[in-house]
Amino acid sequence: MNGTPTWLLLLLLSLCAVAWSVPVDRNGANQEPKEEVPEENMDTGLYYDRYLREVIEVLETDPHFREKLQTANTEDIKNGRLSKELDLVSHHVRTRLDELKRQEVSRLRMLLKAKLDSTNTQSLQMDHASLLKQFEHLDPHNQNTFEAKDLELLISTATKDLENYDAERHEEFKRYEMLKEHERREYLKGLDQEKREKEEKRMQELKEKHRQHPKVNAPGSVAQLREVWEETDGLDPQEFNPKTFFKLHDTNEDGVLDEQELEALFTKELEKVYDPKNEEDDMMEMEEERLRMREHVMKNVDTNKDRLVSLDEFLKSTEKKEFNNPKEWETLDTKPAYTEEELQRFEAELRDKEEELKRRAETLRQEQELLKERGKALEAQRREYQQAVLEMSQRQKEQPVVDGQPPAGPNGELQFQPESQKQEDKEAKAPAEHEAEVQNNLPAEPPQNLPIHT
Repeated sequence: MNGTPTWLLLLLLSLCAVAWSVPVDRNGANQEPKEEVPEENMDTGLYYDRYLREVIEVLETDPHFREKLQTANTEDIKNGRLSKELDLVSHHVRTRLDELKRQEVSRLRMLLKAKLDSTNTQSLQMDHASLLKQFEHLDPHNQNTFEAKDLELLISTATKDLENYDAERHEEFKRYEMLKEHERREYLKGLDQEKREKEEKRMQELKEKHRQHPKVNAPGSVAQLREVWEETDGLDPQEFNPKTFFKLHDTNEDGVLDEQELEALFTKELEKVYDPKNEEDDMMEMEEERLRMREHVMKNVDTNKDRLVSLDEFLKSTEKKEFNNPKEWETLDTKPAYTEEELQRFEAELRDKEEELKRRAETLRQEQELLKERGKALEAQRREYQQAVLEMSQRQKEQPVVDGQPPAGPNGELQFQPESQKQEDKEAKAPAEHEAEVQNNLPAEPPQNLPIHT
């Protein structure tokens, strides 16, 4: 979705925490206009991200709904009033939405089946409707058509999930840091005392080296913005103008600074602390620092809590005392991301998982041994069968030929002769048989010295 975003897209942008941001690069205010580059879709991190985006894209093709989106405010979207407009969209759009929902239901069923298979859960009669209830972004009772309730559930669920996304990112980073410390301690345990002391000294030196960085300006302060104005925008710091600055960094010209545009402003500050070429600098920590900076600005500037900074909000923030005299910004290296108690609980979880993996590995080993034994038994049965067939064939060879039964060949097979050959054999045998019969009928040799009668 390129060009000016709709309010629904703005809602997504306002709720989506973007992990990677690119600094705005301007060498002067009078630069030549550049060809527009299509905006990349940002992954919200939701497991139904594709479904959410496809629904938005289809809805934007309907002129009536698109008009309602452009005139709606954030509250209209969040409270579900916009969902009622779904009944007025074209038949083609409704048909496409129905198709998208059926595809999503099918995908969720596959996920459920894969989950059940992975846990060895046998379910001959799976109740998909009941299982689908755990997914809140669609109506599980109607699996074939996309209704107003589906749009309401999709928006409300996305709103709730994305609002919790930052907290989940912080928790994920904390676990990353604890795992890193756990691996460090385990590594040191495996060394002898001399090597361990040497390695601990080296690690401490890297920590100190990382802390030796230039001062980081508080995000959103006049010093931080002037630095961007001068070094990124290439403008005279003495001519800094908040309104001009806002318009320069509203890159999509939608009248607000979203989270991506805000995070791009912090790149210069982050480069003071983190360099990907340095062993002591962790890029995961850099992204956590970027998130902290954005949250700090939103807390002080975003007065209506819609996760967008309007021009009016931005200008009012420059009038505050904190804008010119902010508190010194404390980077991540000034305090740990976790307590020792949290680390101990984390390590206990790791041990439990390790034991579970060992049990599964042992179960798999036993199953493998059982399969080997069964394979050996089947091989023995196969050999016995072959031996029985061989012995049967041998016995058939040794049996005498019965009258009327064709003779057996060298491998025990029966040999049949054509009728013509049988007739020739019969005719060839006839003279010999006749001669034998005549010989059998001849009288015996007359006796000697019989009297002669006259």
